[in-house]
Amino acid sequence: MALHVPNMRRIRNHATHGSDDSYGNNGAFLIPLSGDRVALCIVSDGGVALDTWEHVSVSIREGDAVRTPTWDEMCTIKGTFWDAADCVVQFHPPRAVYVNTHPHTLHLWRSVTYRQPLPPTWMV
Repeated sequence: MALHVPNMRRIRNHATHGSDDSYGNNGAFLIPLSGDRVALCIVSDGGVALDTWEHVSVSIREGDAVRTPTWDEMCTIKGTFWDAADCVVQFHPPRAVYVNTHPHTLHLWRSVTYRQPLPPTWMV
């Protein structure tokens, strides 16, 4: 169980988001959804910058508009980058450490060092 990327969806030729295979799982990816919707995903595999967390940020491009992903779209992205057995979370941190540099982006996180505790199954 680990982060995996659809390398054929990697953004290669972009001034700020471009990467190549030497970046491993790190980079930006365009994931097609239905219709004219596409998910822009910025990915890190938990290397030096994030230490022990895999991370995928997600925003949706629909035509010329940018919007926040829906629950179903986030589920699709989770299934694209992680296995069904992986527990991936979205955090709502304390207000004192809250950062929002893009109003239409949501984030998925998975610890690479510990198993995420879950509430009782009848509650989720």
